[in-house]
Amino acid sequence: MELLQGDLRQPLEYVKDVPLIKYFAEALGPLQDFQAWPDDLLVSTYPKSGTTWVSEILDMIYQGGDPDKCSRDPIFIRVPFLEFKAPGVPSGLESLKDIPAPRILKTHLPLALLPQSLLDQKVKVIYVARNAKDVAVSYYHFYHMAKVHPDPGTWDSFLEKFMAGEVSYGSWYHHVQEWWELSHTHPVLYLFYEDMMEDPKREVKKILEFLGHSLPEETVDHIVQRTSFKEMKKNPMTNYSTLPLEIMDHGISAFMRKGTTGDWKNTFTVAQNERFDIHYAEKMAGSPLNFRSHL
Repeated sequence: MELLQGDLRQPLEYVKDVPLIKYFAEALGPLQDFQAWPDDLLVSTYPKSGTTWVSEILDMIYQGGDPDKCSRDPIFIRVPFLEFKAPGVPSGLESLKDIPAPRILKTHLPLALLPQSLLDQKVKVIYVARNAKDVAVSYYHFYHMAKVHPDPGTWDSFLEKFMAGEVSYGSWYHHVQEWWELSHTHPVLYLFYEDMMEDPKREVKKILEFLGHSLPEETVDHIVQRTSFKEMKKNPMTNYSTLPLEIMDHGISAFMRKGTTGDWKNTFTVAQNERFDIHYAEKMAGSPLNFRSHL
């Protein structure tokens, strides 16, 4: 079907007080009946926090480091995005139908909207958290190029919405903290994007240990090299360039834009940074989570 830009950019819809992309909100009804399998693996993140990166690492682990097997389909087919729905593209649940066990699944949903089956089955979760300032900047650019989002407006207005939790998926503060809390009662490996940037091999080994997998050292090195930002940015199976232009316009911004830590310094004004720091201290007061906004 032919899509027009005006067809896609719709206001966010609230589900249980969580703002969501309109099409994703529509997918939540059928998703509540989703039946998890005990050997499923869930990748969970707030958007723009390394979801595709860790998804590719996991598929490479599952495929024994074989790049040809990891080129069988784009990453959004190999690792179905549970709540994804957009005009003219298979939904996450539709993509899931053809995936054999063991399955790797992806979500950005907060716990209030997560299918209960995933919790009941004690499905293993790998959660990746990234510092809020880089997330906000990356999300702003993503809003521009991924046309299922409402128009982001100015950077200043978008930052205010981000701080207030009025962007798709709601509050970053709530998301990173509630998944941290879940890690005390559920099998969750909680990773930090900045740690992955600093020493990807160390973090891949953490993942292997969590999964109970082992791979030869040279295979681990190969996975680290193959999943570097430089390699993934040029790989059509990971860079989302196979999606229709009407869904994601890479002429506006690449899906994989910079993949660095500290890029927020090129966007935040001094006044915005000061205001953000005060707000951040209030929202994260008492939290044991410690994020690095530069390396």
